[in-house]
Amino acid sequence: MNAPEIRGGTLTGLSLAGRDGTWDLTHQDGRIVALRPSPTTGGGFVMPRLADVHVHLDKTFTADRMPHRALSLFAAIEMMAADAATWTVDDLTRRAEAGLARAHAHGTALMRSHVDWHGKEPPPAWRVLSDLAGQWQGRVDLQLASLTPLDDLVENGTSVAPTVRDEGGVLGAFVYRNEDLGEKIGAVFDLAEKYGLDLDFHVDEGVEPEARGIDAIIAETARRSMAGHVLCGHGCALSVRDPEEVRRVLDRGAEAGIGLTVLPGANSYLQDGGPGRTPRLRGLAPLHEAGTAGIPVMIGSDNVRDGFYPYGDYDLWDVYRLAVLNGHLPHHDWLDAISAAPARWMGRDLGLREGAPASFIRFDASGPGDALSRTRAGREVWQNGRRLPEFQGDET
Repeated sequence: MNAPEIRGGTLTGLSLAGRDGTWDLTHQDGRIVALRPSPTTGGGFVMPRLADVHVHLDKTFTADRMPHRALSLFAAIEMMAADAATWTVDDLTRRAEAGLARAHAHGTALMRSHVDWHGKEPPPAWRVLSDLAGQWQGRVDLQLASLTPLDDLVENGTSVAPTVRDEGGVLGAFVYRNEDLGEKIGAVFDLAEKYGLDLDFHVDEGVEPEARGIDAIIAETARRSMAGHVLCGHGCALSVRDPEEVRRVLDRGAEAGIGLTVLPGANSYLQDGGPGRTPRLRGLAPLHEAGTAGIPVMIGSDNVRDGFYPYGDYDLWDVYRLAVLNGHLPHHDWLDAISAAPARWMGRDLGLREGAPASFIRFDASGPGDALSRTRAGREVWQNGRRLPEFQGDET
């Protein structure tokens, strides 16, 4: 397919995400000034830029340092902890900037990176990524979320939470089959209320049906009336719990107002692993059922080229392809999960409408199905009326 005809700031004959027919898009001074039905076709498929609500820039591009493939989540945690002891400011900066550059080139406008935080003081990665957030503002707007094991956060949260608040971050915890779960989840919500923080949990990241941290989080969200401020990532255990029980949990989650982030890459890679055997359980949270219940569902990149997942390139469109295939998603209906829904959760609007910034992605394809089917389909990223140059970064 040829590139769209451009005359006086108009792209013609576009297939536009969420709209039937074809459209002409006129932009001026960096903004969309007109969207009109088009008599032509063949201009490509256009969608809003992307919002990646769950990544780990502190760990990224360390896969080549790992001594072997991780066959479980906790094996990956152990290997990454050993590598983290060697991190320097220069190392962290180089790797994280490479991730941001790739995300920007692929069309990501917003990103939330979780940062491992043990103890009371901010880790070096928090400081590095805080600095990068300022440097990258306007290209990839970066939000940080602390990530602390639940027991540690209960112990050290009064030191962690003020820093997270002062730097505009999100408070996060890793929750997995903890003792005294309800009491400890309540303590995290106490911190959120005291310091005015949103919450983002890594929860039930395994395929044991006994993992029920999400139940406690939903109950506390409802009790505190914190709808729209509590995001749950992973939820792998929901894939192996009784379906009727899961339906009730999701209904309660929708009523409480939580969000759900599904991570098809690392979860599929780590769950039910073992040497010389094919995994049977993939750990994919119930996307269809959560969406039907009314829970906002988001899809994120999660780990990229590290001990948890040694693949990826901060290309959220490629992650979407993986989710469509693994989750049997109707590809037209779930585009919001990588754009509008996570953007709203991060307090932004990436929608394409008259008066909005002329920032979008144009694929050399007839629609999303065509773009997903052809991995080498051309892609242009536009920001404020300008087409970005193709990424020329070095390998990391």
